[in-house]
Amino acid sequence: MRVYVTRRLPSDCLQSLSTVAEIGMWREEAVPVPDAVLREEVHSADGLLLILTDRVDRSLLDAAPHLRAVSTMSVGYDHIDVAACRERGIAVGHTPDVLTETTADLCWALLLGTARRLYQGQRAVVEGTWGSWAPFYLAGQDVHHKTIGIVGLGRIGQAVARRAQGFSMRILYTGPRPRSEAEPLGALYCSLPTLLAESDFVVLLAPLRPETHHLIGSAELAHMRSDAILINAGRGALVDEAALVDALAMERIWGAGLDVYEREPLPPDHPLLRLPRVVALPHLGSATVETRRAMARLAAENLADALTGRPMRHPV
Repeated sequence: MRVYVTRRLPSDCLQSLSTVAEIGMWREEAVPVPDAVLREEVHSADGLLLILTDRVDRSLLDAAPHLRAVSTMSVGYDHIDVAACRERGIAVGHTPDVLTETTADLCWALLLGTARRLYQGQRAVVEGTWGSWAPFYLAGQDVHHKTIGIVGLGRIGQAVARRAQGFSMRILYTGPRPRSEAEPLGALYCSLPTLLAESDFVVLLAPLRPETHHLIGSAELAHMRSDAILINAGRGALVDEAALVDALAMERIWGAGLDVYEREPLPPDHPLLRLPRVVALPHLGSATVETRRAMARLAAENLADALTGRPMRHPV
């Protein structure tokens, strides 16, 4: 059997896969595999290990007549046409759990950094604009004893809520239905409008589906308080970015911390980057050495399972 890996990954992370199949690999880590190369490689591939910026659509599947399994090194899978894979009997796997705590850490770093204006403070020191002490110089927002509203109380949302307990925060959440996991967290279920109106921090961790595309637009931002902060560590398209720019520019909300965007990489001339109380990160949610290695191993194990006739450890 033969598999193709769309980014350069450590060989020891692919050990489970190397025992069952010949591995072809794109030798760049930061440069995407060209579409023509990918189509040529998948033509003879039984398995495909990819990352979240690689799209698996019907056109690519048509070019892969022998493909039996696809495994993505991510928890999200909106870049894969799962229905088209199912029609062809192609197994699809992803990598939940291993990145939960790491992504929750990053979400909190983003929340704290935005609330306390850390990026602006860093720039002031580096650029030499730090002057004498002033009573309200770069004054931010308290985090402790505030209200956090979590949109999407899945694994990562629950990990974020556990951290909020340490800050003595009131915890609200919303989603399709109440969750039993919320009770030990002290999290209260409410509607999205109620969450937006009552939260000091609105944290987006919902999956991207047709019904959650632009979940936060002009109407939703109007429900938020003028001193509230929006954090998006879920998917970029959960937010209508044009509406967010307008709300921030008109000071309808206080600030935003963003790790994901509708278009990635975010263009350097994007209007979000000209706003003073925006912290923008380059999709670092799971970016620790330990977690990325664990994700690579699990993606490989998913693929090895499927190609040897076993159920995937984490199927979609």
